[in-house]
Amino acid sequence: MTARIERVVTSGLVDIEGDEHKVENNTWIVGDDDEVIVIDPARDADKILEKVGDREVLAVICTHGLPDHVGAAIEVAARDEAVIAVHPKDKRLWRQTWEETWPDIDMEDEGLFSVADVELEVLSTPGVTPGGVSLYCEGLGAVFTGKTLLMDGPGKLGGEYPALADQLTSIGERLFTLPHETRVLPAHGEEGLIGDLEPEFDRWLSGSLTGAQEAEAAPPPLADGTAASGIKLNLDE
Repeated sequence: MTARIERVVTSGLVDIEGDEHKVENNTWIVGDDDEVIVIDPARDADKILEKVGDREVLAVICTHGLPDHVGAAIEVAARDEAVIAVHPKDKRLWRQTWEETWPDIDMEDEGLFSVADVELEVLSTPGVTPGGVSLYCEGLGAVFTGKTLLMDGPGKLGGEYPALADQLTSIGERLFTLPHETRVLPAHGEEGLIGDLEPEFDRWLSGSLTGAQEAEAAPPPLADGTAASGIKLNLDE
């Protein structure tokens, strides 16, 4: 069977300074009619498994360890005893959600996962988190970018860039070197093409991202709700 990509949008409410905000996350499913890999299983395991149907889940891959993106990982993986993969530098974040469980696989740069008739290549893309990765599927002409790259630019954590220089290096060296027709499939929002975003890179390097951030006296919470998470990253660890 020919592999294909499917999206599940899950949502939940977060409380930000007394106000409830709806948060939406993308979970991506790659596979055919028999087997799949689930990427970034967020929040609602029942909704994700409903889309999977009776296909076998081979693996659950987390592009990063932030709580709203790994919240359904255990339940999705448990149904078919699938393995869970997280980059070792994000295992500390994983444990903030799953205190008594470790992932099965420590992902490394250029590692490969096979499903149906395609492969997913691990691209190390740190920045938002120390162990952030993207997954490139040449056979389907797509890259799953997690929070590293969204259609409105580099992703943030709590309205800020934890390690912007690292993130821009990741984007420039690992993502914008992909073919321009490559689909960008992020953890939040709609998809686009590498060629849509690459022309913005020089502007980001020139300081437009931090300039806009400094100009806002009181930046609003992100649409993904990370401002409410209270997560503090120590990127030196």
